[in-house]
Order: sequence, then structure tokens, then C-alpha cells
Amino acid sequence: MHNEDRVDSYKYISGMTRRESLKWLGLLAAGSAVSLSAGCSKALEEKISDKGHWPDLDLQPITAKGYGTDPNMVMPPQSPWPLTLTQAQLNLVAVLADYIVPSEGNNPSATEVNVPSVIDEWVSSPYNGQQKDRVTILHGLAWIDDEAVLRYKAPFVALKKEQQTAILNDIAYFDDETPAQFQRIGNAFLRFKNLVLGAYFCTPQGCKDIGYLGNVPIAGDYPGPTDEAKAHLDSVLAELGLTEYAYQDSVAS
Repeated sequence: MHNEDRVDSYKYISGMTRRESLKWLGLLAAGSAVSLSAGCSKALEEKISDKGHWPDLDLQPITAKGYGTDPNMVMPPQSPWPLTLTQAQLNLVAVLADYIVPSEGNNPSATEVNVPSVIDEWVSSPYNGQQKDRVTILHGLAWIDDEAVLRYKAPFVALKKEQQTAILNDIAYFDDETPAQFQRIGNAFLRFKNLVLGAYFCTPQGCKDIGYLGNVPIAGDYPGPTDEAKAHLDSVLAELGLTEYAYQDSVAS
């Protein structure tokens, strides 16, 4: 559904089974959730202003058990823990996710590949990292709805596109220039964006979008890295003072 068609009665319905969402959760946890901007975000977190409103949520810890240290991702368990996002929270996640990854050309939007279901799985799982994200994401969602009501007297999903965009433009970036009243939500929304993008690019459609081919057999001998790739590696190693490890073609003795 396009953002301009969003109404208060919009309801996100997952097209993904629990087995599928658990599979994508495992892929997300394996690496895609680690943002390249994590170091910058962590440094900025140390000086986040407490100005502006912030929701006071009473979040009870998740007490369900995980599925151990060696999960079977080929045939994961059906329901190792209950999903915790409310329908209203899922609806908001869906609307926000489609702003972050809209449908473009042949590329599907975030909701079309069920990213909100993966986010629900992520914040509902009982592991420390996910539980930290749960606190961040749920406070962020509550702030966005609170801000929508303060500005426009309606929850975010019920707003017109230009009203939604006005709020998102204030919180979309988190850096040294972020106004004090938007720093906490800017940091929370940054983490939300990273999770949405990580989940999206774990899907087959997302991989195709960035041109990732995965393990593809090569006919004949392996050609080795291109000259451009080797030059880039050499420049990075030089910057790090590791030129002794620069790429060298093997020479027959």
C-alpha cells in the first residue's frame, strides 16, 4: 500500500510464517544488523540531550527461553517465544519501514517482503542484544505517535503523507547537527532504520536489489581479483600502515 493511501484503519498482515521469520532473524543476527555507522552512533550517544518529550513506558522483560546456541536454521522451531508487538505497533512499523525502503521500479517495498514481521521477531526474542533494541525501538515508536498527536491530533498512521514526512524529516538523521529535542528519537530511529535495512537486504529480493549473487560457480580457473580491487586494497592497507600485507602476485620460482 502506498504511503498516501495510509489511513487509520490500515492493518499490516504478515505474509510470512514463524519458521520463515525465524530464519530471517538468524540471518539478521549473523551480521546484517551491525551498522557501518554503529561506531559514530555510539560516540554520539554519550552526549545525547534530554530535552524534548520522551515516552515513559513500563516495559516488562521478555522471560521466554531462546532456542539455544546451535539453532537449526534449516528447520527452526515453530514458535520458541511469543511475538510481542501489538497490531498498532506493527502498523506503525510497516508505515515507517515503507518510508525507509519504498517500492521502486521492480524492487519491492519493505512491507512487500514482510520486514515488519522480522522486526517483530527481533524485538520479541529473549536475547540481550535484541532486548536492548526492544527498549530502543518501542520507545521510538511511542515517541513518533506522541509527536503526531502533539502536532496533528492523530496517531502517525492516520496522518496525511505531508504530515508524516514533516515529522520524519526532523528525526531522519542523527549527527552533531541534530537539534537537542530530536537527539534521543534521532538515535532510536537510526537503530530502527538499520534493522529495517538489515532485514530487507537479508531477503532474496533485497539481495537482488544490490546485485548480490551469492555463491555462483565460475567456469574455468579462478581469475583472481581485478586490478581495481587490488589497488583499492593496497590503498586501504597503506592508510592502516600495513603495506607489508599488500597483494602480491605469486611468481613461479
